[in-house]
Amino acid sequence: MPKLIIDNNEIEVEEGLTVLQACEIAGAEIPRFCFHERLSIAGNCRMCLVEMERAPKPIASCAMPVADGMVIKTNSEKIIKAREGVMEFLLINHPLDCPICDQGGECDLQDQAMGYGSDRSRYIEGKRAVKDKDLGPLVATVMTRCIHCTRCIRFATEIAGVPELGATGRGEHMEVGTYVEEALTSELSGNLIDLCPVGALTSKPYSFNARPWELTKTESIDVMDALGSNIRVDTRGNEVLRVVPRNHDDINQEWISDKTRFACDGLRRQRLDQPFVRRRGKLEPSNWEDAIKLCANKIKNTDPLKIASIAGDQVDCETMFSTKLLLKKIGCTNVDCLQDGAKLDQKVRSSYIFNTKIAGIDEADAILIVGSNPRLESPVLNARIRSRFLKGGLQIGLIGGAIDLTYPYQHLGDEPQLLEQFIAGKNKFSKVLKKAKNPMIILGSGAINREDGAQILHNARKIAETTGMIADNWNGFNVLQSAASRVGGLDIGFVPEKLFNLEDMELIYLIGADEIDFNKTKNAFVVYQGHHGDNGAHHADVILPGAAYTEKSATFVNLEGRPQRTQKAVFPLGQAKEDWRIIRALSGAIDKPLPFDDLSDLRKLLSDTVPSFGSMNEIITNAWGDFGLEGPMTNRRISNISVNFFMSDPICRASITMAECAKAQSDRLAREAV
Repeated sequence: MPKLIIDNNEIEVEEGLTVLQACEIAGAEIPRFCFHERLSIAGNCRMCLVEMERAPKPIASCAMPVADGMVIKTNSEKIIKAREGVMEFLLINHPLDCPICDQGGECDLQDQAMGYGSDRSRYIEGKRAVKDKDLGPLVATVMTRCIHCTRCIRFATEIAGVPELGATGRGEHMEVGTYVEEALTSELSGNLIDLCPVGALTSKPYSFNARPWELTKTESIDVMDALGSNIRVDTRGNEVLRVVPRNHDDINQEWISDKTRFACDGLRRQRLDQPFVRRRGKLEPSNWEDAIKLCANKIKNTDPLKIASIAGDQVDCETMFSTKLLLKKIGCTNVDCLQDGAKLDQKVRSSYIFNTKIAGIDEADAILIVGSNPRLESPVLNARIRSRFLKGGLQIGLIGGAIDLTYPYQHLGDEPQLLEQFIAGKNKFSKVLKKAKNPMIILGSGAINREDGAQILHNARKIAETTGMIADNWNGFNVLQSAASRVGGLDIGFVPEKLFNLEDMELIYLIGADEIDFNKTKNAFVVYQGHHGDNGAHHADVILPGAAYTEKSATFVNLEGRPQRTQKAVFPLGQAKEDWRIIRALSGAIDKPLPFDDLSDLRKLLSDTVPSFGSMNEIITNAWGDFGLEGPMTNRRISNISVNFFMSDPICRASITMAECAKAQSDRLAREAV
């Protein structure tokens, strides 16, 4: 490893690092605008200048690889003067509109101008002005502020895989924008806001709503998909104003999807903030005592075998666990967290999680995707696959409909019988998997939500076993879940002991379940416990208002089997209560009180019953087993999941921002179809 001297201190660093990274390891602060750890090196801004012995002039430390024997000075008089000069040039055309800039208080240019710039400007000429660009309903632009760091261009091209941003013109006439006046089509476009160091790109929905010092910041977990992205919820009073990413290298790195970031305005719209009871065919406001009493009487007077409970996609583990305990006390086992009908095997944990782990994608050298569109089901995970592809040495095959995944792949077809060819070794791509050191298969919702999903699951397991995906230090079998509650529900066992038909039930208890076929609930008494007036609430006879994910401390298990917890950022609206409290109150009303009175007791009982909940943020090793159902598959073609990315859950459907995104998407598709 090379040794170098930085500010009179000798350090040893890994081969391949840049001087800038070595300086940071040595504890020296190097300003920068264009450099970003997850983007390619551009060397545009020259703010990271350092002095290198025997070099005729200061060097850009972000673009200079370390070499043995280097002597670097980061804070000499020469460098201080050089940085002041660079900052003076950067500010020549900058509008200096800090008092009205929405980036104020979080602006890298503002901070570095204070730390490294001069205390005066010598520029007296007229400033350049640039027309703002329309990037769609999410990202606002003030392009006069742009300093041409090209972070946004590199992100769109390298991470998002949508090369729609670029630069036109040269020198003073250079402008960054879309070549054609169109909204960005990436599901990750909001990350441009975090990347922009100068306020040229800001959040359009959040603009001018608050200053950063007014906000209360709460670290939490995203529930818009099953990835479990680490986020920070920023609130003022009892209102969520924005959601931004937290770095977690093993999960979402520092990216989040647009749905995660911008759907938060739906948290205050179409909310259920008091109990409702249906009287004479109409839902009327009620109170907690009457609503709980009515539910309790119905449960007491209904055959337990005719009662069922369905959990939705954003239900936390404490709620599902307490609901299962309550129904078990009355002799009911008709519970289900698979409202989309996925054919998964709860008995073998490795059959329904992402065994490779999300970070394991970085080590894969062959991937077979079956019935999945990871770009819509988990955009951040899809970006990780793209990042691995760009490093080279990765071959990808897809069974399902041909789609744009932002990276090249071999489209193998969409017939289920292709899986049998893989098992027999007769498909060309099966040879690719066998030759690979770390092959993996990704099974999506489009494959396991079918009537023959169990057979497809069985054949996917056989492919994993016959192509070398299962080894001592590698398990390449992965199921890409799309619901935040799914893995936790399966871990708890929130699945029926025997299959049941909703049409045969007399009482159906829905917990945030809005995606089921409500034609099957017409003859039943329906209780809906949730936080939005969505499909489930419209068909309910009793509504019990619950708390959204920002309003409670709750446990969720992500698609790789990692338990994580949200934190309460605001209080539930109106009379709404945390979901486990509602279940506990209901258990007392039916004279079957559950053995806990507070959240800590409930969590202790949960971890004692299901050991995987004992350690937060840790992934346990799972044994490989026999799962799936052997038998013939149908001839119906395997399709990718068909879902409107911006309208996939109650929070999104209540969001004005997501509605604008969906409209922009439909308008673009209509124009392309002409």
